[in-house]
Amino acid sequence: QVQLVESGGGLVQAGGSLRLSCAASGSVSRLNVMGWYRQAPGKQREVVAVITSKASTNYADFVKGRFTISRDNAKNTAYLQMNKLEPEDTAVYYCKSWSVSYEYWGQGTQVTVSS
Repeated sequence: QVQLVESGGGLVQAGGSLRLSCAASGSVSRLNVMGWYRQAPGKQREVVAVITSKASTNYADFVKGRFTISRDNAKNTAYLQMNKLEPEDTAVYYCKSWSVSYEYWGQGTQVTVSS
């Protein structure tokens, strides 16, 4: 089993920055993929950014140039650096980790951007 714990959410003004962390523990595969998703009230959960074990990344169009996903394999931790935040980025941000044998979600962390 894999446990994911997110941290770093909070309240920030538009234009500000936050850095989210997702620490994985348990039976973590070295070949796992980690990703950040978000869900705003009344909306479906959507992918924000994904990073493979070899640090190949993919971003949703709406965050390109503003957000950066990274990971530290030695710490089994993924990060999401969020810059130039906009009120539309307000959502619960979830970390997901998956491999050929599992898929796990974190509990989510709230990000609120005030205008």
